[in-house]
Amino acid sequence: MIEAKHLAALAQIVGSDNLKSDKAHMIAYSYDATKERYEPDAVVFPRHEEDVSAVLRYCNEHRIAVVPRGAGSGFTGGALPTSGGIVLAVEKHMNKILEIDERNMVAVVQPGVINMDLQKAVEAKGLFYPPDPASQEYSTIGGNVSENAGGMRAAKYGITRDYVMAIRAVRPNGDIIRAGKRTIKDVAGYNIAGILVASEGTLAVITEITLKLIAKPKRKQTAMGVFPTVESAMEAVYKTMAGGVTPVAMEFLDNLTIRAVEEKFHKGLPVDAGAILITDVDGNLPEEIDYQMGVIERIFEENGCIDFKKAQNDAEAADLWFARRNASQSITIYGSKKLNEDITVPRSELPALLKRINEVAEKYGVKIPCFGHTGDGNVHTNVMVDGADPKQLEIGHKAIEEIFKITVEMGGTLSGEHGIGLSKAPFMHLAFSEEELRLFRDIKRAFDPNNILNPGKMAL
Repeated sequence: MIEAKHLAALAQIVGSDNLKSDKAHMIAYSYDATKERYEPDAVVFPRHEEDVSAVLRYCNEHRIAVVPRGAGSGFTGGALPTSGGIVLAVEKHMNKILEIDERNMVAVVQPGVINMDLQKAVEAKGLFYPPDPASQEYSTIGGNVSENAGGMRAAKYGITRDYVMAIRAVRPNGDIIRAGKRTIKDVAGYNIAGILVASEGTLAVITEITLKLIAKPKRKQTAMGVFPTVESAMEAVYKTMAGGVTPVAMEFLDNLTIRAVEEKFHKGLPVDAGAILITDVDGNLPEEIDYQMGVIERIFEENGCIDFKKAQNDAEAADLWFARRNASQSITIYGSKKLNEDITVPRSELPALLKRINEVAEKYGVKIPCFGHTGDGNVHTNVMVDGADPKQLEIGHKAIEEIFKITVEMGGTLSGEHGIGLSKAPFMHLAFSEEELRLFRDIKRAFDPNNILNPGKMAL
């Protein structure tokens, strides 16, 4: 519990209106998308970078834990104040697009800017910011950077780290640092910006981000392929990516997910299909679109596709995407608790991965609907259990651990976009050697020797 004198001192820094310690605020900032709850002792709303610096300097001196927070939309507990202390919430004041530089094709934003707001602002100028996490309508750019968020367009355009050119941040001792430049090339010094991306608020508090933009493609088209088995669909994925075409998105739903969406929304989906693939291509000329779609259709058919549909307009495209966009909410028909993981493997391992996951489901007697971003090898596995049954929860976590072991064995990673946070921290030893974990801890100590920033996350 933070002493009253510390709350008074922090209120002096940010203004009394920007420090809250009432029960309502403690509850509101106690959870994220995991639905786990840890109440902070106070919530602080910094007005600008100088506030962040002063707050951190004070908290570092008095050993008060600080948890940076954007929208709290993460799936791994990265923004949960597990050690109490303060939540440093940037969404109230530090939420401005500071600059859109059309000549150099960069945007400069504060961490509380909503992803979709940035997309709309740059597209109004004919530019494009590709990273599109499913939470894009409410997640913040600061959170996206802290978790290295991906999205459906990652197959072609990459993930958040591919667009971060420079970062301003504040170290726990209050030092303000600048990492990176707004130049295309920069090899001077250590890549501190690269270290801060995906650091989940454990090293420094991000206060400003410079992002690369690209020109917005003028055309796009959506298609859906229906496959008899999930393995045949996965074969089609990596063969398409190696076939001279790079789709913007290549998403899949397995049979359990298809059935769940159909039961919930009655969209006429092929409930007997092993899987469906939904893909987007883009370009500037009609012939570009036609060529890409032709290659995809041919490769799909060579790998057993039994139905291939191309959208002819935006409404048809939205209809094809409906199942994927509503997959997450639909699979709750299989259980009240979703143990949601976002494992990633090399694309060629996708057929074997999905087969092994099905074996895990049979072994533990649970349903594991899968869907996700197969264009970049990222699969959302969802172990469904009764959240009120401790025995089922135990079984579910055993299944997750086995899936993690399979993933690492295949050369994959524990997380493609959700991060490690709290929920995956116990499994870090599966993916990293003790020497590697020791290096992580050394980096943490170099930035944050008193361990005040987001303590307990990523097993640090």
